[in-house]
Amino acid sequence: MDRPDLARRMLMEAIGAFALVVAGCGAIIADTTRDGALGTVGISLVFGLIIMVMVYAGGHLSGAHYNPAVTIAFALARHFPVREAVAYIGSQVAGAVAGAGLLLAAWTDRPADLGATVPSVATGTALLYEVVLTALLMFVITAVATDTRAVGAAAAIAIGGAVGLDALFGGPITGASMNPARSFGPALASGTWTDFWVYVAGPVAGAAIGVFAYELVRGRRPTGPPPITSER
Repeated sequence: MDRPDLARRMLMEAIGAFALVVAGCGAIIADTTRDGALGTVGISLVFGLIIMVMVYAGGHLSGAHYNPAVTIAFALARHFPVREAVAYIGSQVAGAVAGAGLLLAAWTDRPADLGATVPSVATGTALLYEVVLTALLMFVITAVATDTRAVGAAAAIAIGGAVGLDALFGGPITGASMNPARSFGPALASGTWTDFWVYVAGPVAGAAIGVFAYELVRGRRPTGPPPITSER
């Protein structure tokens, strides 16, 4: 399959992370400033939908990772070149920072800390949640992105659904980040760094667990070159 060069794929990754922060964190801001107009369900729906549409938009171009934890996990499982993983991660972080910067320009009073993720529970519980949330997400991503037996056309729906589902039960607990870049952008823009390490360690560990869990249950890989697509 013909793919854009690395620079264009990096740009797609940055755009995807930018869209994730603007839409998802923007939904958190809208809910805070409009007396809970969206609620947990609405915010979760926004996060799921933005991932779904951006996977459709960029999956055939960059693989639609949009998430350093996903990129790291795919590199560990040898689904993605390590030398390109560093470039992808830099682009994802840059896109998330740009998205948070846009929100800061629009909301100088920084409502809801611009969507920064802060645990509402003990640090250990928050870490456990982020590990499990990301492991579930990565399990789904690995299935639809690397296994030719899965229904590829529905990959975006499955991944977006997994994000929305995780956000429904994990959002009120940790913010359901599952993505270090998504947490880094608003943290930098708002200056909110409370337990930030949880949102790096948890997603990275969870994604690694998720990718290798699927490798365990999938059995022998189908013949043929592995696809490069993924998600967030």
